[in-house]
Amino acid sequence: MSDLPAVSVAERLVDLAFAIDPGRLPAPVRAQAELLLLDVAGLCVAARNTDYVQALVASVDRGASATAIGHPGRFSAEDAALINGTAAHGEDFDDTYEGGPVHSAAVIVPAVLAACERFGRDGAAALAGVVVGTEALCRMSRVVPKAIHKAGFHPTAILGTMASTLAVSVALGLDRRQAVDALGVAGSLASGIIEYLAEGSWTKRLHVGWAAQCGVRAARIGQQGFLGPRTVFEGTHGVYNGFAHSAAGDYDGLLDGFGSEWTLLSITFKPYATGTMNQPYIDCALRLAARAQTEDFRAEDVVDVLCETAEGYVHRLWEPLASKHRPATEYGAKFSTPFNIAVGFITGEAGLNAFTPSTVRDERILALASKVRYVVDLHNPYPRAYTGHVRMTLADGRVIEERQPYIRGGVHAPLSRAELEAKFHANVAYGQWDSTRSERLLRASRELFDGRLDLAAFRPD
Repeated sequence: MSDLPAVSVAERLVDLAFAIDPGRLPAPVRAQAELLLLDVAGLCVAARNTDYVQALVASVDRGASATAIGHPGRFSAEDAALINGTAAHGEDFDDTYEGGPVHSAAVIVPAVLAACERFGRDGAAALAGVVVGTEALCRMSRVVPKAIHKAGFHPTAILGTMASTLAVSVALGLDRRQAVDALGVAGSLASGIIEYLAEGSWTKRLHVGWAAQCGVRAARIGQQGFLGPRTVFEGTHGVYNGFAHSAAGDYDGLLDGFGSEWTLLSITFKPYATGTMNQPYIDCALRLAARAQTEDFRAEDVVDVLCETAEGYVHRLWEPLASKHRPATEYGAKFSTPFNIAVGFITGEAGLNAFTPSTVRDERILALASKVRYVVDLHNPYPRAYTGHVRMTLADGRVIEERQPYIRGGVHAPLSRAELEAKFHANVAYGQWDSTRSERLLRASRELFDGRLDLAAFRPD
């Protein structure tokens, strides 16, 4: 057709992706890929005994060639990607990219590991896939910012399917036409509605695993010559028009500098096991808790809590406010800013143990959460930056206030490698692996991208 471009966005993206040489990556990019792998490995072990992961494992057949991290036996590549992606994202403790927002490694790493293990690809191929897929996913999220969420879809689910397909295509060494077809196929596999917000159900967790699984599946289908639309991104009926309701996006932001200007270096590693946008509010709450010790006040002395917030947060973290004051489940609590502020202030932490059936029924926490309200700051920089603000008014008239202009773990306040390794060890311990297994997995994660790809340390058997 005459109105179609001579060279599509997918074709241009594939050309840029396949030009990246894993042996010539800048040292910071290689180091970031290792940290993303480390974070995912620890998170998968942490979630291995959870009810939602156990349900997923029980839903698939064992007996193939790929590893589900933390689980005995083997699975198909697609099922391993599904389990690992779901586990890595399950506690909302995985990395995030502020400009999107999207979660990257929890999609890309499981897809690439499963495909490379299944087809005998080496560590260099896995490194190329992880770097390409992560970079692509971050950049895809900027094409039509905020619109996918507003349309009722989960950006990580939709764009993660596209990026994981590209990642696996690179890792498996597809040719240009095969990779473009694979992306075209992926556009018809992408899915993920955000109705989990209504009652804190588990489907958001599944979105990430599904995107990883679809990446493996779409790449394999494209590899066999199954034709997909090459205008899958920018087309009249393409991904962005379908899920963001606009095909007029910033495709230069996706393509310009791809492979030379590294967006993945600005990824945030989370310090807290909860929704991305809640992280700065927790920092504020923890500082207020520290001040409570020196300024002599308790949760019971607080009569009002007012927070400035971004308009983009409201439908996910603030409304309906009554249900955010009393979340129905521990998972739903992760998407309630009032609960996050209250649990952080009262317990002094927001790790894996802060979001449990007991905390969501703790009347002291819920009493403070019920006092939290919000006002939209029309000048909030979201999604370029995530900010936090908590102002507590006390019964004696004092006003105690804290602000956080950025998310910790990101470019303004990055977590050190030592801090990320400490997080890894804590996650592995939470998953009931001993220190010997933890150290073995840590060493394997450091060495995975060198030589033969070996996931033996990622399994308990």
